[in-house]
Amino acid sequence: MGESFEGNFNVDAMHTMDGSNYQIAASGEASEYGRVYLSYTFSNKLSLNEMGEFTGYAWTQNGEDIVTATLQGVWKKNGAVFDMYTFDAVSNGVINVATGELDLVNKTMKFKVAPLK
Repeated sequence: MGESFEGNFNVDAMHTMDGSNYQIAASGEASEYGRVYLSYTFSNKLSLNEMGEFTGYAWTQNGEDIVTATLQGVWKKNGAVFDMYTFDAVSNGVINVATGELDLVNKTMKFKVAPLK
C-alpha cells in the first residue's frame, strides 16, 4: 500500500425518498486531493440488523487538477456512529482503501485512506 492520509468532511445534507435508502452529501479536505465533494447512497439490501452497503461518487479539485472516483463499501452501526469500509476506483488510476466513521449528530465523516500500489 502507498502512504496513507486522512480525509475530514462535514455532512452537508442527508435525505431519503423512500424510507429505506438514504442519501448523504459531504465536503471537506483530503491531502493532495484538496477540496473533495462526496455523495453516497446507503442501503440495506440483505435486511441485516444495523449494517448494510453504500455506493457513491467523489469529485475533487486541487488547483486546476480535477479527479473523480466511484465509492463502494459497507457500513455498520457502532453505538452512536457508523463505521464505514470503502474500496474506491479513482480516475487518476489509483485504488483507495479506507476505513471511516460517520457521525450524524456532529455532522462529520472521517477517513483513514491507503492507496493500493
